[in-house]
Parts: sequence; structure tokens; C-alpha cells
Amino acid sequence: MSLGRVLRNGTIAVLSLLWLVPTWLLVVNALVPADSYSGSPQWLPRDFGLFDNMSQAWSKANLGPALGNSALYAVVSAVAAAVLAGLAAFATVVMPVRRRVLWFWVIYAGTLLPLQVFIRPLFLSYAQTSLYDTQIGLVLIYTAIAVPFAFFVMRNYSLTLPREVIEAARMDGASWWRVFWQIHMPLTRSAMIAVFVFQFVAVWNDLMFGITLVTSRNIRPVMAALADLQGNYSNVGPPVVLAGALLVSLPTLVLFFSAQRFFISSLRMHR
Repeated sequence: MSLGRVLRNGTIAVLSLLWLVPTWLLVVNALVPADSYSGSPQWLPRDFGLFDNMSQAWSKANLGPALGNSALYAVVSAVAAAVLAGLAAFATVVMPVRRRVLWFWVIYAGTLLPLQVFIRPLFLSYAQTSLYDTQIGLVLIYTAIAVPFAFFVMRNYSLTLPREVIEAARMDGASWWRVFWQIHMPLTRSAMIAVFVFQFVAVWNDLMFGITLVTSRNIRPVMAALADLQGNYSNVGPPVVLAGALLVSLPTLVLFFSAQRFFISSLRMHR
């Protein structure tokens, strides 16, 4: 085995270990019964109180409605972002538009600034337009912040598609709208599913907008509810908070592994 391969495999092993250590600590300490937690993290599992900790987190933080809210925000925003990004990619790659590079940077520029710079203007504009503390307000901002990266993925994927299929459809008299829905969309299905998964996870894990643009408990997303569990109910103990974090992460894990075959098929298609 060459030295380069050894170094590469060693680096991957070290990075994997660094990623697994926090995950291991989260799982092990979520297993600790809340009433027997000593205050210092445990490295090896001893007792089993996971389900009781999850039950406390579920009831005291009212995670049920928060999970429903996050599912609504994540699904609607991810679908909307994927469709809008697909339309933008179709327009800038397939359709004969001028200044394609300029349009790419206009849309993709949304990822170049940190999201924190948008908090103050968003808060003020939401307060003036009655979007503050509403579900539609969160859906709009989640969709807006998801479009630039989704467009980047969809555009790069669209560049690899055969142009002959589009040209043949146009010669047969198909409109651009029909070409997009009946030809371009099926060809980019794998990329759109990948975009949906990425944006679903990003919206699901968001905390900043969930605590800045929302105050009502019946509207807040699940991460805001989890933060409230740690703040207002700190007497429940770290194991309950960790068990709650483990509980709310399950939907994203299930979604990722369910969509894994689409990532694989996409990679195989464009080797």
C-alpha cells in the first residue's frame, strides 16, 4: 500500500472518529436516568432511562406540535425551493437567455453572506407586514434561504444532461413549459430529491429564525421548543435534553437513509 493511500485512510479514520465521539457521548448520556445523573458526562452506558427521558422531553417541551410545525416548514419550503431552483436552472441552462453567468451570480449570491446579517431587516419588515409570529412568515424565509444552494445544485446537474432530448422536443413543437415539466423534471429527479433532502434537514435544524421571528408556542419549530426545554425547564437535567435532541433528529435520519438510493443512482449516472 502506498504512503499516500495510508495517509488518506488515516485522515479519514481520524475525521470519522472526531465525528463519532460527540455522537457517542450524546447517545450514552441520553441513556442515563435523569434522577441518577451525576453532573459529569459518562463515556460508557450503565443504566437505561432513554424512553423515560424522551417522555419527559416530549411532555415538558410540548414537542408534538413543534414537530408538526417543523414538518410543515421543512416539507413546504424544501419542495418550493426545489421547484423554484429547477425553474431557475432550466432557464439559465436550457433556455436561450442572455447573460447566463450574471443570472447565476445574482441567484447564488444569497449563499455568500451569513444569515445573521438578515436578522434585523427581516425582523423589522416582518413586524411591519404582519408576518411576524406566523407560519407563512417562516415558510417564506425558509424557502428564500434555501433557493440559492438548491439552484447551485440543480444548475450543475442540468449542465450534464443531453441537449439533444430538449432540442428534439422543441423541434416537435413542444413549448418551454411542457419541456420543463415532461422532460427536464423527470431527468433531474435525482437532483431534486437530493436538494429536497438537504433543504429539509437545513430547515429542520434551524434555530436562529425559529427563535427570532416566532414567539408563540403553537407556531415555533422543534429546535426552538428544544431550546426552550433547556432554558425554561433546566431542572429536568441534561439527559432529558439530550434524549429530546436524539428524538427530534430521528425524522432527518429516516429521510436521509430512505433517499440514499437516489444519491447513489445520481452518482452512477454521471461517472
